[in-house]
Amino acid sequence: MPTVNPQILVWARETAGYDLSEAAKKLALTNSKRATAEEKLAAFESGEKPPSRPLLLKMTKQYRRPLLTFYLKEPPARADRGEDFRTLRHAVDPSLNGLVDALVRNIKARQQIVKEALISEQDQGPLAFVGSYALEQGVGGLVNLISDAASIDLTAYRAKKTQEEAFKYLRDQIEDLGIFSLLAGNLGSHHTNLSTEVFRGFAIADSIAPFVVINDQDAKTAWPVTLLHEVAHLWLGATGISGSLAECQVEQFCDKVASELLMPEEELAKEFPFETLNEFDSAVDAISYFASTRNVSSSLVAFRLLRRDAITQDAFVDLSTHFFDRWKAIRDREKKKAKANTGGPSYYVLKRFRNGGALIDASERLLRSGELSTTQAATVLGVRALKVGNLLSQPRAA
Repeated sequence: MPTVNPQILVWARETAGYDLSEAAKKLALTNSKRATAEEKLAAFESGEKPPSRPLLLKMTKQYRRPLLTFYLKEPPARADRGEDFRTLRHAVDPSLNGLVDALVRNIKARQQIVKEALISEQDQGPLAFVGSYALEQGVGGLVNLISDAASIDLTAYRAKKTQEEAFKYLRDQIEDLGIFSLLAGNLGSHHTNLSTEVFRGFAIADSIAPFVVINDQDAKTAWPVTLLHEVAHLWLGATGISGSLAECQVEQFCDKVASELLMPEEELAKEFPFETLNEFDSAVDAISYFASTRNVSSSLVAFRLLRRDAITQDAFVDLSTHFFDRWKAIRDREKKKAKANTGGPSYYVLKRFRNGGALIDASERLLRSGELSTTQAATVLGVRALKVGNLLSQPRAA
C-alpha cells in the first residue's frame, strides 16, 4: 500500500475547516489510557503512526476529499475561488469556508470537463462578450449590452404568474448566450446548506464554457438578481465568489447592473414620490405591491429607495427586517407543507432544474457524440453514472 504524506492529513483537515478536537470527534476517535482522541490524530498528522485504510475512508467523508487525494506526494495548492468579492462582517465558522471551497472545487471540475469537451467538439468558438467590458464604461452601458444580447423583455418577465416562471424565463434568455447556470447551495445534503452570508453566487468567466452559480438557499425572489449579478461578472471577465454584502467596487457595480436590468431607475422614481414613504405600514404595502407586480424582491426595492434617499437608513433596516421575517415565515410554512405532502417533484426533476437546461442539453449532445463518457457526464450533472440515462430521458417540460 502506498504511504501517506502526513502533511496531506493536516492540509485536508485544515481546508475542511476543523481543528484537531473537532476533527477527532468527526472521525469518531476515542480517548484511551495512553492518548486522548486529539493526541491520536496528532500522531497520524506528525507521521508517528500511519493511518489505516478505514481511517482514511472516514477522512474522505468528513473532509470531503477523494481517497486518491490522500496518496498525493504533497498537498495541492489551495482551492482557487478566483477573486473573493465577499464582505464578511461577522466571524464565519471555518468549516463553512471549507464547504465553500469544496463547492467551488466541484463546480470548477464540472466546468473544466465541459470546456474540454466543447473544445474537442470544435463546434463553438470563444464567446466575445466574456471579459469585454470595463468598470470605467459605466453601469448604463453594460445594462444595455446584456439586455440587448439576451433579448430580455421586462414585460414578458413580469407577466409570468409565479416567481419560478419568471426566473425560468430570465434563465432561458441568459443560457441562450452560451452561459451555463446552476443552482447549488450545498454539497448534496441539507446538512451542508450554505447561507447567503458566506456564499451568494459564483462566476467562472471562461470564454468557452462560462458558468454562473446561484445559491438556492436564498429566497426565490433573489435568484434573478443573483443570476444577472454573476452575468455582469462574466462581461467584466471577473471570476470569483460573491456574498450577501456588496461593499467592494466590483460587487457594487454588478449589483447596480442587475437591479437596473429588472427595475429601471426612471420607473422607480415615477412610482415612489417621497411623501408616500414616511409611514412604515404604507411603505410596506407600496413596496410589496411594486415588487410583486415586477417579480423582484421587496428588499431589493427598499435598497434601491435607500440609495435614492427616498427612505432613511433606519427605515431601510426596519423594512428589510420585516421583509426577511416575512420570507422566513413563508419558507418555513412551505417546508412543513412539503414534509406533509408525499408528492412533489421527483429526484430527476429537481436535478434537471438545478443543473439548468443548457448543461442538460450540452451533456446529452456531448455524450451522444462521444466527447463525454458516461462517467464524465455523471460528474458534470452531479449524479451517479447509473442515473445519467434516467436524468437525460426526463421530458423537458418537467
